[in-house]
Amino acid sequence: MIRETHHIPADTAGTSHELTILRFKPDQPAAKIYLQAALHADEQPGMLVLHHLIQMLTDAEKENRLLAEFVVLPMVNPLGMAHLAFGKHRGRYHPLNGLNYNRGWPDLDAMIHGKDADFASQLTDDAEHNQQMIRQAVKQALDHQSPKTALDRLRHMVMAEAYDADMVLDLHCADDALNHIYIVPQLMPEYQDLSDWMQSAATMTAEDSGGGSFDEVWPALWLKLARRYPDAAWPDVMLAATLEYRGEDAVDDQLNRQDAVNLYQFLMGRGYIAGKQTDLPSPAAQPTPLTGVEYLRAERPCVVVFQKPLGAMVKTGDVIAELLSLEGDDAFTGKTELRAGTDGIFFDRSLIKLAWPGHIVAKIAGKTPLVDDGYLLAD
Repeated sequence: MIRETHHIPADTAGTSHELTILRFKPDQPAAKIYLQAALHADEQPGMLVLHHLIQMLTDAEKENRLLAEFVVLPMVNPLGMAHLAFGKHRGRYHPLNGLNYNRGWPDLDAMIHGKDADFASQLTDDAEHNQQMIRQAVKQALDHQSPKTALDRLRHMVMAEAYDADMVLDLHCADDALNHIYIVPQLMPEYQDLSDWMQSAATMTAEDSGGGSFDEVWPALWLKLARRYPDAAWPDVMLAATLEYRGEDAVDDQLNRQDAVNLYQFLMGRGYIAGKQTDLPSPAAQPTPLTGVEYLRAERPCVVVFQKPLGAMVKTGDVIAELLSLEGDDAFTGKTELRAGTDGIFFDRSLIKLAWPGHIVAKIAGKTPLVDDGYLLAD
């Protein structure tokens, strides 16, 4: 394992941020696997998952069982780690501009096609040749950038590590949730084994969630290229996914070590680590569209009292929570019912029980699309 420490100048004088990159690179690797955690810096379960996975990769490296290069960024957002205020850690939004750290990542297709660039004459019927040519174009585009702010420098550094990966896994967590996955629909059901090993309660698919999330950057490039140049040969869409490991309070050594074991077993099954898998996991949820997720919101200030447990399969009309009124004629004596508007699994809920108008109280993943497109995420 090679450990690299990069210092990123901060936006304030006299300070900097530290980014750690761990590399495992065997001779003649068959692929490159990129893993990161804590892009939302206030989400720590993934950091502990990668802590355990790093030890497993270290052992496999000593035994010459690594068949792929692994690049691991266990704390990918040192900027967000610095956001401490009034006894709390706030690591989801950049305090200078309010940007969600997992939104607004660049469109690589647009990046390499700037100034009316066209690759048609260079493309062939050899998918590997075309892939390498496009990756070189991405590298050149990145090399010509001159990031100025700390956030831009960090993003530039991260993209320079991930642009040529064959698999990108971005580890997150939700508020209070069961394991779940966000992935483009073109990768399912091929990667149902990822859902199974993760024991994902909901695997939600969207090609474009509307937010420019990190995991969508990589497959979007190849999907757009295939449409732009339909006569050229292209490789299979690369695996990129957001893996949501439960909730913010699910930092548990035993639990997250098992998560790492399961992730290791998935990688082994995909041929990136030599060895024999343990017994296969039980089947997890089949994919459902991200457009089928219902966000149940509070309409007034209230205290949330859940009536259904996480993991409940609910029907339209089921009472998910009761909301204790805090103002008006029924303050402290009245409750209103928050009911499901779709059939599906109740997989995510607010960790904060004091809600305000518009606050997302619960999420239900259903099979029936509720919207056509647009912004599909809960920011």
